[in-house]
Parts: sequence; structure tokens; C-alpha cells
Amino acid sequence: MTEQTDFSAWIDRTDKGLPEEVTGRLLDRYRATLDPHLVDTGHAPAGIHWCLSPPAVTAALLGQDGHPQKGGFLPPVPLPRRMWAGGELEFLDPLREGDIVTRTSRIADIRRKEGRSGVLCFVTVNHEHATHRGVAIRERQDIVYRAAATAPATAAPANARGDADLQAEVQVDTVMLFRYSALTFNGHRIHYDEHYARAVEFYPGLVIHGPLQATLLLNFAATLGGGMPRKFSFRGESPACGAQTLRLRAWKNAGGSELATVTGDNVTAMTGTATW
Repeated sequence: MTEQTDFSAWIDRTDKGLPEEVTGRLLDRYRATLDPHLVDTGHAPAGIHWCLSPPAVTAALLGQDGHPQKGGFLPPVPLPRRMWAGGELEFLDPLREGDIVTRTSRIADIRRKEGRSGVLCFVTVNHEHATHRGVAIRERQDIVYRAAATAPATAAPANARGDADLQAEVQVDTVMLFRYSALTFNGHRIHYDEHYARAVEFYPGLVIHGPLQATLLLNFAATLGGGMPRKFSFRGESPACGAQTLRLRAWKNAGGSELATVTGDNVTAMTGTATW
């Protein structure tokens, strides 16, 4: 990717997903995958929107990594590795069983940066998830594209913050990762194909999904705050890989709470903030 690469034509490009119902069967599968880590709010569990209206393309239109090929809605960034870097959610109206939800997406920004590992391209996508009552969730999704890996990355240092106001543990195994990929129709092979994750993208094992960690933190925040936050933001700090005991930590502050997922090696994998 060079300085001359211009994706300005993709700014403001929109996409509308097919409407999808929050069915009882979807809720059953979601709860079966993530219980006992979901908070009972009296409505559909937090994070269920990531299971609705995912892009569905035929196998012929997938890239080597299992993602849909670039150049349709998303720009054809000439960097092969794609990760969900973070995002922000604003909750306006809870989703309920039986709701028909429509997702409308718009590319808000495309930026090139130089990182420690080389050239990065960040694509910001804004989503609105709406029902017949109006917009239920506003979301910002931050996607990062990176150059192909040629060797395993240096292990991140043990840097996790302690003294949490609330802490919990989640046993993450390959079945949970596979089930979550299926729920979200996420074909990215780093989450279920261990040979690919190790040999092609040079991860030390299967990668725990960013939105899965965000879902765990979002529900953990609701436990700490006694209800769903109004806003929740999250950012990936370091990949969490392999079956392990993932720790959730939360700290109260004046405006809400700070949160983190921590790996078995005491590395901060994701940070988040929640406000009510």
C-alpha cells in the first residue's frame, strides 16, 4: 500500500443488510454458547446484534482467509490481514424477541498509518440497527488491515492491571470459538482453523474473536453497573490466542467503569469503557 493509494471514492458508501428476526431459536443458541456470562435484562441479551444480518456470500467470493473478498462494500485495501480493532456502541432501545432488525452501514473514514509492524489501513464503518420502533443501536466499527505476517510476533509483555473492583473468569475453548463463528457467520479461519492461524497468519493458536471479548465485557459492565450501559467502547490491545481461562476485570470511576480482558499470560487483550 503506497501513499498514492486513494480510496476516497469509498467514503460514504452504504450497505443495507437484509432484515432479520430475533428468533427464539437464535436466542437459545446464543445463550447456550455464552451462558453463564450473559446478564438477564428482560430483553434480548447484549451483543446479539452481532449475530444479525452478517454478509452472506458464496464460497467462490471468499478470500483465502475466509472473509468476503474486498472491493464490494469495503475498499480493496492491498493488505491481506484484517482484524476488528475496536468500536463503540450506543444503546437507544433494547432488542426484543420477535423484532425484525435492519442494519444500515456507511463507510465513514479510511486512514493510512505507519505502525511498529509496518503500514496499517484503518477503515471506520458506522452501523445503525433499527426495528419498527426506530434505531435501537448505533455502532462504530474500526477495522484494521495489515501486511502479511512472515514470522510469529514477539510475545506481548505481562502488563495487566490488577486491583479490580470486580473480576470473573471465562473458560474459552475451541467449541465456544466455533459456535461463536457460526452464530455470527464469521468465516475468518483464524478462529477455527488452527493450522491456518499458525502457519499462514503466524498466531500462536486460534484467535479469540474481538466481538466475543467485547460481548463478555459488555455483559460484565452490566453486572457492575446494575443494568445496560448507555454507551460502551472497546479496543483490541493484543491478540488472545488458544483455549484458556480469560479473565474479565472492571474498575469503577466517576463516569462509569473501565474494563479489560486479561489472558492466561497476564496480558491485556482488550480494554473497554462503559457509561450510563
